[in-house]
Amino acid sequence: MPRSTEFRLHERLQADTLQLGSTPLCEIRLMNDRTWPWVLLVPARPGIREIYQLPEQDQYQLLRESSVLSEAMMDVFGGHKINVAALGNMVPQLHLHHIVRFEGDPAWPGPVWGKQAPVAYTDEGLAEVRVRLEPVLSRLRSGS
Repeated sequence: MPRSTEFRLHERLQADTLQLGSTPLCEIRLMNDRTWPWVLLVPARPGIREIYQLPEQDQYQLLRESSVLSEAMMDVFGGHKINVAALGNMVPQLHLHHIVRFEGDPAWPGPVWGKQAPVAYTDEGLAEVRVRLEPVLSRLRSGS
């Protein structure tokens, strides 16, 4: 299904994340918090709040993209666990969080939400994480 021209990224996601690229289905966004490697997939479909609302083919595509992203992030960042979540309590637009977790990180073993204020990337830090994420993005774009 082609990308909808009616799709608009929720203003909270626009404010809290940085654009990394896109896939056939999703916008790829980096959470502007350098505490954790944290990437979001946002299906570029208007009015979608839940995965089950996506057409079946988009559901499969989202699962595939999420799996590729999760594996690639673990390969690149070498965490102990990857947390994948679609909460939507604060932002109703469907988006999947992919957060690499490390034993002993500031929120371990609990959830990252509300643990501490986000620590924004510096220009240097953002450039560094973009370089580290390039293999992840390449895998997402190629679908493998």
